Amino acid sequence: MRNIINLNKEWKFSKENETLPEQMPNGWEEINLPHTWNAVDGHDGNGKYDRGCYWYAKTFETPKQPLKGGRVFLEILAAGQQATVYVNGKGEYYHEGGYSTFRADITDACKEEGENLLTIACSNEDKSSVYPQSADFTFYGGLYRGVNLISVPDAHFDLEHWGSIGFMVTAKPDGCGGAEFELESWPVNADENFTVLYSIKDASGKEVANAVRPADSTAVRVYVPDAVLWDCDNPYLYTVTATLQRRNEAYDEVSTRAGVRSFSCDPEKGFILNGVPTPLRGVSRHQDLLYKGNALTKEEHYEDARIIKELGANTIRLAHYQHSQDFYDACDELGFVVWAEIPFISVMNEDPAAHQNCITQLKELVLQNYNHPSICFWGISNEILIGGISEQLVENHKELNALCKKLDPTRLTTIAHVSMTPMDSPVHGITDVESYNHYFGWYGGKMEDNGPWFDQFHKEHPEISIGVSEYGCEGIITYHGPNPACKDYSEEYQALYHEHMAKVLEERPWLWSSHVWNMFDFGCAARNEGGVAGRNNKGLVTMDRKTKKDSYYIYKAYWNKEPMVHLCGRRYAQRAGETTEIRVYSNQPIVSLFVNGELESVKSAEKVFVFTVALKNGFNNILAVAGQCKDSMTIEKVEKEPDIYVLPEVNERAEGVANWFKLVGDLDLKAPMEFPEGKYNVRCTMEEISKSQKAMEVTAKAVKLATNFDLAPDVGMWDMMKKMCPEDMTKMAGSMMPEGFVESLNAQLILIDKEN
Repeated sequence: MRNIINLNKEWKFSKENETLPEQMPNGWEEINLPHTWNAVDGHDGNGKYDRGCYWYAKTFETPKQPLKGGRVFLEILAAGQQATVYVNGKGEYYHEGGYSTFRADITDACKEEGENLLTIACSNEDKSSVYPQSADFTFYGGLYRGVNLISVPDAHFDLEHWGSIGFMVTAKPDGCGGAEFELESWPVNADENFTVLYSIKDASGKEVANAVRPADSTAVRVYVPDAVLWDCDNPYLYTVTATLQRRNEAYDEVSTRAGVRSFSCDPEKGFILNGVPTPLRGVSRHQDLLYKGNALTKEEHYEDARIIKELGANTIRLAHYQHSQDFYDACDELGFVVWAEIPFISVMNEDPAAHQNCITQLKELVLQNYNHPSICFWGISNEILIGGISEQLVENHKELNALCKKLDPTRLTTIAHVSMTPMDSPVHGITDVESYNHYFGWYGGKMEDNGPWFDQFHKEHPEISIGVSEYGCEGIITYHGPNPACKDYSEEYQALYHEHMAKVLEERPWLWSSHVWNMFDFGCAARNEGGVAGRNNKGLVTMDRKTKKDSYYIYKAYWNKEPMVHLCGRRYAQRAGETTEIRVYSNQPIVSLFVNGELESVKSAEKVFVFTVALKNGFNNILAVAGQCKDSMTIEKVEKEPDIYVLPEVNERAEGVANWFKLVGDLDLKAPMEFPEGKYNVRCTMEEISKSQKAMEVTAKAVKLATNFDLAPDVGMWDMMKKMCPEDMTKMAGSMMPEGFVESLNAQLILIDKEN
């Protein structure tokens, strides 16, 4: 029988690009897996992180084989981003892609007796053939999910088929209370003496069906009467086992869990689960944790899932790559509908090998995760038009979509469009359903633009099921004030933004899904926004999971059915002024507010309750009561609020826009823009503009004022933005941009000669 040996303990690690060692090295750092060398510098705010090729080493004993001809496989659950494996200096195995499981048959490289030396060269260096190429998150390096040794008899279920378990289960309700389980497995080296025994057990462990097939024809359909359906409120799981049997002996065995469910999307009804319209409302998730990077334990993955479940979400978009099996398992158990995707993001590399890497990563994603009932959608790309569009890009998407449907005809395909993707773009209609990443009210436009934009798309494309794959804004819990505004990075503005968005989504059940960007703050070494460098701070929860921001609780009020009440602004603890606003979130119809033990007022509202109260000097106790739910906080009335509550950059930016217009003087900014030959202009790409120091300085200043992004060839997200032109960037800013801004930039650029 199969024997799985965990190899996570007692490794040696060298943060040098070593030569292949001939024996267990001395002087290397002692570590355990999971491990990443970017646990700190991947998000510590220093502007960059270590992208290199480093070495891991460990010894292991060759597993004893009870049967002649057994095989030994090394299983690496993920290695960011490329890895080369050696056993005793030979048996080289190379893998590209930092997020999927891969295995190597190391049998012939192992010694018959004694210790073997396992060495792995792991790299997160930039490589043109490996995705992601460029993206708004840290590409952590390392063996960050763990390593196993798998010993099997010569006859076993296939371990070399794109990292899958060699066993696929498709469970479908039959419409009459039962379910049909389609089972297929892939034994290798099994002759006519072998059969495959299938067993299906319910959640209590009772066998409800079984079947037997010859090893050379394993596919079968098995009927289960009185099947319990899997859904978000009752994620019921069956356990299905395949046993490779030789007469009276079981040679190998694999098990998986399955859920019986049906689902579809309709442009008018949205997502439909088991015949019931079920709008998907949830979050996106990255896999890193403060000062651990992406080297999370099983317990930490499950804790993330529990925090999301408490929110009341019923869907998770697992961005932007294949996640840990532990997290997919948690989604199966807790009842999340999952969008799983490959890291084809931001920029398409024209290297043909890069497209093959997309194909490989898609095969690994689908085949390794086919059996998870939580997964209903395969995503084929994210914001890919940031790098521009071409016929080849469109054709690549069609090929990836067709491959997806061939590998798994049971699920739907989807895509996440960048905000500026036109409504008539040729990338529409390729996947089964579609979504947009819109940040109206943060990077551009006003939050009020969101609803009308989706209404217009829905009107122009009544045939497309459309969703919201990303939306959000930064919220840093030290910034506060009585008049929150876009780009002030305050916890209050983030909460107001999500108040609006929660209502927009509630009013449009035809939006098949929505995913907040993001559930948790996450690492992006290239970022420097809001006084917190190295991270994207759009999370509803801080990166260390210690603090749930006020914005977390507006969704809990909308989505969680358990009675709740939450007082906003507890970190806005010192307030000036005669009166102050107290906001309360609750899913109850009535909230009573008490100030210093006295009833202030009672209000009826829908999710958001707003009170204006007078505070006494010094400390004030605030209590909100909604039914049986209570929440309290203490705030202090002060003469002047702390300077730390306001990001200095906020005022500087407003002044900067005013000063910007002074540069163009009396120029008529309403006149048609001109584009004289031999001069720079707003329709040049950033790559072109960067050839001129003067043009680059002017444009970088404009982009900083418009989007608050630092833009330079040595900044981490340059590869994402170099194919964009300033005109498109300011279009993304939309109605938030002052009138005449793009014209003023063009007026300055056309004064600069293009360099030869």
